[in-house]
Amino acid sequence: MTPTGDSVGHAAICVAALYQFTRFADFAALRAPLLALCEEEGIKGTLLLAAEGINGTVAGSHEGIARLLAHVRALPGCADVDVKLSGAQDMPFHRMKVRLKREIVTMGQPDIDPLSVVGTYVEPQDWNALISDPDTIVIDTRNDYEVAVGTFAGAIDPQTATFRDFPEWFRTEREKLLAAGREGGKPPKVAMFCTGGIRCEKSTAFLKQEGVEEVFHLKGGILKYLETVPEEESLWQGECFVFDQRVTIGHGLVQGSHALCHACRRPVNAEDQVSPLYEEGVSCPACHHERSDEQRASYRERHRQEALAAARGELHVGAARRPENAADTDAD
Repeated sequence: MTPTGDSVGHAAICVAALYQFTRFADFAALRAPLLALCEEEGIKGTLLLAAEGINGTVAGSHEGIARLLAHVRALPGCADVDVKLSGAQDMPFHRMKVRLKREIVTMGQPDIDPLSVVGTYVEPQDWNALISDPDTIVIDTRNDYEVAVGTFAGAIDPQTATFRDFPEWFRTEREKLLAAGREGGKPPKVAMFCTGGIRCEKSTAFLKQEGVEEVFHLKGGILKYLETVPEEESLWQGECFVFDQRVTIGHGLVQGSHALCHACRRPVNAEDQVSPLYEEGVSCPACHHERSDEQRASYRERHRQEALAAARGELHVGAARRPENAADTDAD
């Protein structure tokens, strides 16, 4: 069955963001068949496999993605794999990778098990009512550079550099966050969200383990919200960062206005693109001070080689490099 939908059907490329927490007895054995299928279908992107499940974002033809999803759904515990589909006019990835990891989303809390305990799922159409409730605090679980691009009105920004920082942030801020009591002295409800839902599986499980009783998360994440909630009813402000060459998306999952700094992989808005610290392929205002002149010279030469390769209709190997501060995965 070919993936369909208003945001997908008319696009040349189908993009699938997927995850499933399950228990794989031998996750390493799943790698080769997945990689072979993706290469056969011309699918590109990244899939992560761990003992706790599968996570990734991939892109390809509608037929190829349908075949991949059928394969994933046949894996143990993956019949109901969470999938968000969107479209792209050009291939947003350079190559296909299937990686074996300790975690499919890295929180660094080995005792957290979303299969045992997790927050209450909230459908996108019910999200506005929850986060508008004065007895609810709303926490954006994403990293600082993602939040800077867009977030929900009134959401708390933990200003974390990586998801690994979230537990320490919460433990430090817990008393202040939960101090605002409700009627009867009950602590506030906590609503959390992320790009596609996977980080909230772990962050809500973490809060439950920390003794917070009323914990909620946006089912399907920001992607599902932007796909299903009409813009005129939306409480989302800005764009949503995605971990591929589209950089950001907006309501209806249409491509956004940001560029990508290929030195640090951070999004660059229109204002930053006219900054004297921005040089395409070399630096942006956020990372210029983090790099040496020698590094920028190397990036400049790499960018020149990429442009020459593109002019020949080829992919330069540097286009798919892993930057110094890249995340463990390019999927939420």
